[in-house]
Parts: sequence; structure tokens; C-alpha cells
Amino acid sequence: MKLHRQLLTAAVAAALFAPAAHAEVAIDVIGGSEITFEGLVQADGNWFSNDRADLNPGPNATNPNDGTKNGKNSEFELRRAELVLKGKGPGNIEWVVGYDAKADKFLDTNLKYKLGGNSNHFLQAGQFKQPNSLEELSSTKNNDFISKATVTNTYAVARRLGVGYGVGDADWSITASAFGRELTRDLAHGSGYGVRGTFAPINEKGNILHFGLSYVDYDTDADTLRLRARPNADLAGVRLVDSGDMKDSDRVSTIGAEAMYVQGPFKAQAEYYNAKVKRYDHDNYSTDGYYISGVWNVTGETWGYKGGTPSLGLPDEPGRGMWQLGARFDSIDLNDGGLRAPAVIGGAPLVDGVLGGKMDIWTVGANWYWRSNFKASLNYVMVDSKKYNAGKTAFLSDKPDILEARLQFFW
Repeated sequence: MKLHRQLLTAAVAAALFAPAAHAEVAIDVIGGSEITFEGLVQADGNWFSNDRADLNPGPNATNPNDGTKNGKNSEFELRRAELVLKGKGPGNIEWVVGYDAKADKFLDTNLKYKLGGNSNHFLQAGQFKQPNSLEELSSTKNNDFISKATVTNTYAVARRLGVGYGVGDADWSITASAFGRELTRDLAHGSGYGVRGTFAPINEKGNILHFGLSYVDYDTDADTLRLRARPNADLAGVRLVDSGDMKDSDRVSTIGAEAMYVQGPFKAQAEYYNAKVKRYDHDNYSTDGYYISGVWNVTGETWGYKGGTPSLGLPDEPGRGMWQLGARFDSIDLNDGGLRAPAVIGGAPLVDGVLGGKMDIWTVGANWYWRSNFKASLNYVMVDSKKYNAGKTAFLSDKPDILEARLQFFW
């Protein structure tokens, strides 16, 4: 940990002394490769207004969902400390090596070859984000909200080791991959494949209409799968919906549908996921969810579009900065079953299938980008969840509210 802190301190110091007008730091040209250094540091604070569960349980909490409070309803943490080296060249080769000093894991670490020098036609090998989910593939530093949507965190396949192929143009793209585990040990496992197609019938700066479809299919780790979700608060220690361990799970297949519309300073975005789990000894499990969001750039800036994802530039007036207001509704349903009559008279009802719970969440927030390297965010999250509690033989609701803040430095 001490080495990680020293590395992060040195990186931030180098970025602070770099020219402020640049989003990355130019290092050198070595072996025909133009090398740049990028970074992202995020510090978060969460303030919890608990309902039933203690969203910030103490280290001695044996069952954080039992409603026991630890008297500490706030949490502060360094969320990310990403350090990235990128290279362009020699020739049509591009490469990247990324590491998160906070999470102690590798990020994008791969080699890409542009066929015919075309950035939309490529072969890729190494660790990279798999072809699914508009929100997951979009730049983390420009996230519309502090926490990604519940469904993105639950269903999307993020970075994995693999090989990929992409073809397309400015208005369309098709990407496919075969993947295995994460590069960092003891994280996500399960070999599989994915494909994503996008089409933008309208594609002009400030006027964009995007549609996308994706499909991923992968093996479970040790034939066990557990789907669960935090209440759109990355520092929460509790998941309010939870399928529990499904120990006879073979494979997971997820279909994703996405849409985005940009008109001047306004952006609307939505995604839907449907996941099916093939099981050996039980009926197959099915779950789904979606989100819908809208963002307004109060100061008038707009978005671009590249590679099937939106891009956001710097503020038009750096000294004033860029202000955004946004709202999002997302919903996830981990229930696939019901209750049936007890085995004995007066006994508890029997769960038939999986009752992982359902959760709806409203998030409202504001972002302020200042000059080229700083961002501050404030979100308010309102949660409405309900899950079956076998001990109480009842469906219990939990409706906490959460205030979230983030300070971000990037280069």
C-alpha cells in the first residue's frame, strides 16, 4: 500500500506541473511510439439516511441487513487512482497500460492494430472493456452521475483478457470478442464471448441519435453465480437486492439494448438488460432491469460521438467552467419465482425459485467541470426496494436516501 501511495503522489505531482491546457502529459517518442501519461483521481463522500438496513455497517456487523445501526451514517474514501500510459505507433499500432493504485488492479492493458490505418477497423489483444453497455464503455471521467446505474454495475461485463475485432465507420460499428478472466488475479472469471452493434442515423456534433444492441455469453466461476446490487452508492456496505448463491449455474447470457439522443445541450440516454442463467438442478433463472437518464449542459456545451459512445469536450469558458444538471431513474428486478404453500400446516411458505428483490432508484445531481482538469459532483439518491425475508416470512421494504459528493482531478 505504501508503494501505491508513493506512485500516486509522484503521478499527481507530475500532472500538476504539466501545462494546464493539456488533458494528458506527453512523455517522449520511443521506438517510434508517441507516449503519453493520463490519470484520474476521485475522492467520494456518502451520507446515508438509513431506513431498515444500515448501509454503512461496522466491522463487527454479522448481519448488516438486520436493521442494526452502528451510529456512523457517513463514509469517505478515495474511489479511484488510475494511472495510464498510452502509445501511438510505430505504424498502425496503439497500446495502453493502465493501473488503479486504489483498487490494486490493472485497467485497460492491451495492444491494438488498426487495419489499413483505420481506427474503426482493428484487431485487439489484452485486457479491454467487452462489447456491451453504452454506459460501461463510456469514459469514466465524464460519467453523468457519481455511481453508474444499478443495472450497468450488475449486468455489464467490464474489462477481461481476450481478443477482439472491430469494423465500422463514423455512423456504425460492429465489435466482437472472446474473453476469459481479468488480468488481476482473484477477480472476475468465466470465459465467454460478446458482440455489439451500433447505428447512428443522425450523427452531427450537437445532434446525435444512437441505437445499439449487444449480447454476451459466459461461463460462471465454479458453477456459482450471485447477482446483487448496491443502492447506487459506491461506498455502501450493503446490497439491498441479492439473488444469493446459485450453486448450479452453468452459463449466463445477457442481451442489452441502448439508445441515446443529443440535441444541443441536452442528452437523453436509456439501456435495458435481460439476463438468463442456465442451471443444472433448478429451473433457469431470468432477471432484467433498465435505466433512463437526462442531462442538461446549463452552460451550453454539447457532445460528440465516436466509436459508438458519446464524448464530452472541455468547457467553452474554462474560467467559468461547465455546469450540468441531470436526473436518472433505474430499476432492477432479481425476482424469478414466488411462494407456495408450506409443507406442514402453520409452517412457513416455501420459496419457489429465486426472490432476490426489486429496487427502483431516482438520482438527481449536478456536475461542475472547471478548466481542463477538475470536476465536482453532487448527487441525491432516493431508493425504493422490496425483498422477501425468510426469517420474517414477509416482503420487507427499505427506502433509504443518500447524499453523495465527489471531487475529481484528471489529466
